[in-house]
Amino acid sequence: MASVIATYLIHDAKGDLQKKGEGIALGLTIGSWTDLPQLQQEQLKKHKGEVVSVEELSDSSQVNQYLGKQVKRGFVKVAYPIANFSHDIPAILTTVFGKLSLDGEVKLIDLDFPQEVKQTFPGPTFGIDGIRAKLGVHDRPLLMSIFKGVIGRDLTYLREQLKEQLLGGVDLVKDDEILFENPLTPFEKRITTGKEVIKEVYETTGHKSLYAVNISGRTFDLLDKAKRAKELGADCLLFNVFAYGLDVLQALAEDKEVGIPIMAHPAVSGAFTPSEFYGIHNPLLLGKLLRYAGADFSLFPSPYGSVALKREEALGIASELTKEDSFKKPFPVPSAGIHPGLVPILFEDFGVDSVINAGGGVHGHPDGAIGGGKAFRAAITATQKGQTLTDAAEQDEYLKKAISLWGL
Repeated sequence: MASVIATYLIHDAKGDLQKKGEGIALGLTIGSWTDLPQLQQEQLKKHKGEVVSVEELSDSSQVNQYLGKQVKRGFVKVAYPIANFSHDIPAILTTVFGKLSLDGEVKLIDLDFPQEVKQTFPGPTFGIDGIRAKLGVHDRPLLMSIFKGVIGRDLTYLREQLKEQLLGGVDLVKDDEILFENPLTPFEKRITTGKEVIKEVYETTGHKSLYAVNISGRTFDLLDKAKRAKELGADCLLFNVFAYGLDVLQALAEDKEVGIPIMAHPAVSGAFTPSEFYGIHNPLLLGKLLRYAGADFSLFPSPYGSVALKREEALGIASELTKEDSFKKPFPVPSAGIHPGLVPILFEDFGVDSVINAGGGVHGHPDGAIGGGKAFRAAITATQKGQTLTDAAEQDEYLKKAISLWGL
């Protein structure tokens, strides 16, 4: 019987990881085993969870001190027969981590899916190659910026801000995730205004770009709203996936009448991921599961800003998004605290197949968003040539001002 295999990081005060794993395997499947009559054991055998492996970790005085008790640490893998659940993410997460998530020091690290389950997920519709084809950019990281300070502003302000960002050489512009339906910049008008500006800049400069509009509202209205966005010519959707759920992302991604790229924002994910001892591992939630559910971009905190992930976790997310799999590869989008001086380390950590995403690092430039975009593009070009940013800044005034303001 094929199974979904869950990997947990367990901290157990009783010191018996095997027994703890067996309790999880039974508790999340048939509930008990040894007390069942032989006939019932035979009937329920195909539904019984099984411990696949136990890998003990060395004791950590730091962990023991933090938890205030002596614990045994280790990775425990448990197999859950796919006969137990429908093949959708909510059912799988409820099975492998539903009530267990309330248990204390247990963290869900990874999920391995058999082909029977994987084939029910859409994966990204476009992925890295499809987005690059839309933009005609194949040899460098993409550059993205964010609308800032548009709440309470009208469409004229939005139009002007979008145009400045695009004239700076930005490839993608996204709504702020907290910009929802409102009378000053309504969803449909943002789309049509964005299309007008993108067309104007393209006809003037030849620069292609995409605008990701934030799709929001009541959950059961989202599909119709996404289809309407497509009819109006929307380039891309920004989606606060963890406020709505991974299954809603999947519904948007697999509906052929929508058929435009989806940018997954990590808002609310911090409620599930930050602890070393419980919750869900970032590379699983913001990497593998977003990829399987159909995101074309995954935004996540960079290791460098004020809201920073540990570097190994950020790299782990990017690895899950871009490693070889049967699904297309979404773009990793490390975000928060990004400025032009960080471009070399972004190259080093995330490579060419990534998106450099900045808000203040574009808008806060002394020459405005145009200058901020140009500074980033100069930094990208210099890094690709193997040139230091210090040397490049001697030939580029926009980059020089950015380095003076934010440093390297």
